Amino acid sequence: MIDHIAIDVSDLKKSQYFYESALVPLGYKRLMEVPKEFGRRLVFGWGDSAGTDFYIGAGLRNEPRLHIAFRADSREKVEEFYKAALAAGGKDNGKPGLRPEYHEHYYGAFVLDPDGHNVEAVCHDPHKK
Repeated sequence: MIDHIAIDVSDLKKSQYFYESALVPLGYKRLMEVPKEFGRRLVFGWGDSAGTDFYIGAGLRNEPRLHIAFRADSREKVEEFYKAALAAGGKDNGKPGLRPEYHEHYYGAFVLDPDGHNVEAVCHDPHKK
């Protein structure tokens, strides 16, 4: 089981705004800020009630670009994520919908973040509309 993931972003302010907006429908909020005094760079962390598990830090864009998938509680939350991410400056990389090539109930949406990372929200439960 993965405990957390951290990525570097080229424009911390843009990425902070993007993730603060896009992750709200998934129950995430910014829980942590690590100032430069405690490390080499400013870092922000997001999480849900289980704790912080996603971090971005000021730096150079990760290459190659990454694919990060966040689990959604329902298909409706996938759609809310997609709308919020686009409104926050993300670019469409796959509208919300079923992806039967992954499995019968895979419902996901894909958006490119400000650095071009493929960020996804996915619901696997067929009963959660």
